[in-house]
Amino acid sequence: MEDGNTLRKGDTIELTVTDLAEKEQCFGRLDNGMAVMVSGMLAIGDRVSAKIKKVKQRYIEAIAVEVLEASPDRTEPVCTYFGVCGGCKLMHIRYDAQLVYKQKKVKDALEHLGDFVAPPVMAALACREPFHYRNKIEFSCSNMRYLLPEELSMETLARPKEFALGFHTPGNFEKVIDIDYCYLAKESMNRVLALTREFALANALVPYGAKAHTGFLRNLVVRFSENREEVMVNLVTSWYDEPLMERYRMHLESGMAGQKMTVVNNVTERKNTVATGEKEFTLSGAGYITERLGALDFRISANSFFQTNSSQAELLYQSILEVAGLRAEDTVYDLYCGTGTITLYLAKHCRQVLGLEVVESSINDARSNAAFNSIDNVAFFQVDLKDFQGMLDLLGSYDAPGVIITDPPRAGMHPKALSTMLRLRPRRIIYVSCNPASLARDGKEICLQGYKLLSVQPVDMFPHTSHIESVACFERVGLVPVTLAPQS
Repeated sequence: MEDGNTLRKGDTIELTVTDLAEKEQCFGRLDNGMAVMVSGMLAIGDRVSAKIKKVKQRYIEAIAVEVLEASPDRTEPVCTYFGVCGGCKLMHIRYDAQLVYKQKKVKDALEHLGDFVAPPVMAALACREPFHYRNKIEFSCSNMRYLLPEELSMETLARPKEFALGFHTPGNFEKVIDIDYCYLAKESMNRVLALTREFALANALVPYGAKAHTGFLRNLVVRFSENREEVMVNLVTSWYDEPLMERYRMHLESGMAGQKMTVVNNVTERKNTVATGEKEFTLSGAGYITERLGALDFRISANSFFQTNSSQAELLYQSILEVAGLRAEDTVYDLYCGTGTITLYLAKHCRQVLGLEVVESSINDARSNAAFNSIDNVAFFQVDLKDFQGMLDLLGSYDAPGVIITDPPRAGMHPKALSTMLRLRPRRIIYVSCNPASLARDGKEICLQGYKLLSVQPVDMFPHTSHIESVACFERVGLVPVTLAPQS
C-alpha cells in the first residue's frame, strides 16, 4: 500500500479510474484512499500505472503511463487523429457509456456546486447518428503543419511542413493538423476538404501565418442542410482574386457533380484567425442554404449562427416545449434568443413570444426568419438583460411573461440579468444550459428566490465530446398573480 506522505514526484503509482473530469483529467484513489487526478485519454474502470507530477496535501497529480487493465467501457477509436486533434475526447468510450457519464456530469454539478439533493436528472437523450452529425465544420489553414508522432522520426516527410488544412492542435494557435477526414463531418464536407487541399497545393496557394499575419488562404468553412441536402462552401482569404475563385468554383463543381451547392468567398484583412470576412463574394448559388427544424425553415448564410446538429436541435427544442407547460394565453420571453429558433418553435403554442437579445445582427436574422416563416405573433428586441428598468420601458405594453426561456452562453447568466429575470416572476423558467456548472450556480439562485427544480433533461448534441446540453424546468412555489411593474 502506498503511503501518501512518502510518495515523491517521479514515482510510479497504480490506481483504478472512478470518474472523468475536465481537460483530459480523470479521478481515482490509491489503496490508502489518497485522491489522484490523473491526465490521459482514460475510461472509468481503467486500471492504470501513472507517474506523479505533484504531491499536494489532499491529492496527487499524475500522468497516465500505461493501461494495465482496460475498462469494459472502452472501444477502439475510429479516427486516426484521436488523442492529437483534441476534438473527440471521448471517442475511446462506448457511446452508451458516454451518455451515462454525461448524465452523471450534470447530476454531480447540481449536487456539488448547486447544493441540490437528489436532483431530478433524467437519462441523456442519445443522438440518433453519433458520427457525421455536424452541419458545420470550420477548417483552418496554416504555414506551420503539426507533425504527427509517427512523423518525428522520419527523414523524409510525405507532406510539406509549410502547408496544413485541418484543425488547430489544442492550445496552439499557429500549428494545424493536416486532416484528411473528420468523422463528425458529413461525407460531402470531407469531399470539399479533399478538393480544396488538392486545389490549394496545385495552385501553390500560400497559407496564412498567424504569427507574421501574411498569406492568402485562411479558412475553409463547410455547412450542410440535412433537409435539402445542400452544401455551402465558404473559403476565407486575405484578398479577392476573381480568376482564381472562378477556377476554384469549377474545381469543386467538377469534383462534386450533381451536388446542390453554393460557394462564397469571405475576405478579411484582420490580423486574426477568425473565419469571417468584412466582404463576401458569391461565386455560385444563392449564397445561403435552407434548413428545416420541425415545420420551420431557416435561411443560413455563411456567418449566421445555427445549431450545429440539426436533428438534435429539434429534439432539444421539443424537450423545451414538453416541460414549458405553455397555455394559449401565455406571453413567453425568450432570453438570449439569438437568431430566434426557439422563439419561432414555441410561437404556435401560445399567444406571443418576445425574443430578447443584445447582438443587433442576431436580432436582424431573427426578424428575417420570422418573416420567412410568416409568423406574426413574435417580436424581437435588442435589449441589455442586465437593465431591468430599460426592459420595462421597452416592453411595458406587453403582458408579464407566464414562462421564460433562457439560453445563456457557457458562462451562464450575468448576476444582474439573473436578477432581472427573477423580478419578472414567471410561473415557470426553462433554463437551457451548455455548461452544467453554470446551470448549478444559476439554478441554486433561482431556487433561493422561490422556485423548485422539477426536472433536468440532458440532450447529447455532441457525441464523442465532453459537452452536454440540458433543459432544466423550474416552477414558482406558491403561484400568485403578478404584474409587470418596476420595484421602488
